[in-house]
Amino acid sequence: MQYVIQVLMDAGSWISPYVGELTQEWESAGHSVQIAHLPDQALPADFCFCLSFSRILPAAVRQQYKHTLVVHESDLPDGRGWAPMTWQILEGKNLIPVTLIEAVDAVDAGQIYLQEWIELDGTELNPEWRLLQARATQKLCMQWLQAYPSIVKKARQQTGPGSSYPRRRAEDSKLDPSRTLAEQFDLLRVVDNQNYPAFFEIRGRRYQISITAEDRTDK
Repeated sequence: MQYVIQVLMDAGSWISPYVGELTQEWESAGHSVQIAHLPDQALPADFCFCLSFSRILPAAVRQQYKHTLVVHESDLPDGRGWAPMTWQILEGKNLIPVTLIEAVDAVDAGQIYLQEWIELDGTELNPEWRLLQARATQKLCMQWLQAYPSIVKKARQQTGPGSSYPRRRAEDSKLDPSRTLAEQFDLLRVVDNQNYPAFFEIRGRRYQISITAEDRTDK
């Protein structure tokens, strides 16, 4: 069966090249893919996949699709909200679930279709764990489409009160010069050298830090 797929992602998102790879996979399988960055740019299709998309998709837009899917990196209902993978790395977690859910009016509250778990060793920097996140996202999206429509009957509801993460700001990348690097290493792992780099303030001035791993390449 061939489908029309709408993908929504933030303009300039880190996930853009990986969405490009996913699009090629889908198109090679005979599907038609269209990409947009705003809710009012979304076109009618069979399915809509929201990937690294920070806006709420109104019901009026979702009704254009048989299903609207969201990928969220937490063990829902815990960890709803913003930047769940970043927050969990800061919490010291090395086993992080990537969850494919149905979009509903409440944020990150839809039924769960699939989960893929990412295992970290505690040394990965932003580009490295982002790659693992992207591969898990691609796998879930491909798997859901291949299993449709039977997968719909296997969905499970979220249970429990859940929890939510707040939105991260540029100021959240601030280092404390009175603390050791070891104490703040997980913060260095989640910062983005270009978009929200690590920084610290001392003696009345602000200094920016860039971090890379010399023994790895991002592939």
